[in-house]
Amino acid sequence: MSEETKQPAEETPEEPQEAPQEEAPPAEEKVPDEKAEKAARGKKKKEKTYTLTREQMEAAELAARQLESVKDQFVRLTAEYDNYRKRTLKEKMDLVQTGGRDVLLEMLPVRDDVQRAVDAMQKSDDLEALRAGVTLISQKFTEALRRKGVTEIEVLDKEFDADFSEAVARIAAGDEKKGKVIDVVQTGYMLGEKVLRFAKVVVGE
Repeated sequence: MSEETKQPAEETPEEPQEAPQEEAPPAEEKVPDEKAEKAARGKKKKEKTYTLTREQMEAAELAARQLESVKDQFVRLTAEYDNYRKRTLKEKMDLVQTGGRDVLLEMLPVRDDVQRAVDAMQKSDDLEALRAGVTLISQKFTEALRRKGVTEIEVLDKEFDADFSEAVARIAAGDEKKGKVIDVVQTGYMLGEKVLRFAKVVVGE
């Protein structure tokens, strides 16, 4: 056999083997969000528009006018009440000041008589004249009080009444005087039909 020159066989290049691909994880199933769905439904409800009829619009306008009228009346009444309160407060203050002034004017003549009696006592020793002068002053003073509605509470020898008198002492006085006023320590006075000062009395037991 003839030796044939054997040529090396051409080597076919090996195709690169592809790397095994990793399998992608299965897609997660989306769980419906209940809160989001409720919010979406609520939004849709809010977006709803309502069409008012002509009668409804007229009724709404009438209600708005009535509300405005009530507000105006309320503001006016509030202002009137505030003015009334201020006016009555001023009238009360004026009444108190005027009433006090009137009483003082009634007392000034009595003060003049008292001063004249003091001057007379320093210049004269005539006790009868001084006694008469003091008695006259007392009567004049009582009359001035009476003109202002102040009267004496007469309780002596009457049944004790806690509505007009205050018992400061109790003494044995026999059956006839039991429960009665046997002495007046301090005279009580009425102003009109109200007690101005309670009488302080001694009551018999």
